Amino acid sequence: MMYLKAFLIGGLICMIGQLLVDWTKLTPARILVGFVVLGVVLGAIGLYEPLVEFAGCGATVPLTGFGNTLVQGTRQAIEEKGLIGAMTGPLSAGAAGILAAVMSGLAVSFLAKPRAK
Repeated sequence: MMYLKAFLIGGLICMIGQLLVDWTKLTPARILVGFVVLGVVLGAIGLYEPLVEFAGCGATVPLTGFGNTLVQGTRQAIEEKGLIGAMTGPLSAGAAGILAAVMSGLAVSFLAKPRAK
């Protein structure tokens, strides 16, 4: 049942993104940024954590989950280090995801041959 909930919630988030791509004139970059900001806002007001408890990875893997991770890291760092934690917390919390994205991009850049448009 846990896998079904994760699939349904994660699929719903991705479906919303695809509908935004298909039905609006928003660029994919703006939609992705919007998802991160939505995750930050929902995490800051405490509405994203119940979704994470319900759906598990279905809520943490999409970009809204990355926004929520930034909020949680900021909260924890502020409790530990004070105001300076507001600057260090998001990067510390999201370091694994950021590193994975950078290293994946680097690996693909070695394998792909770019073409001029």
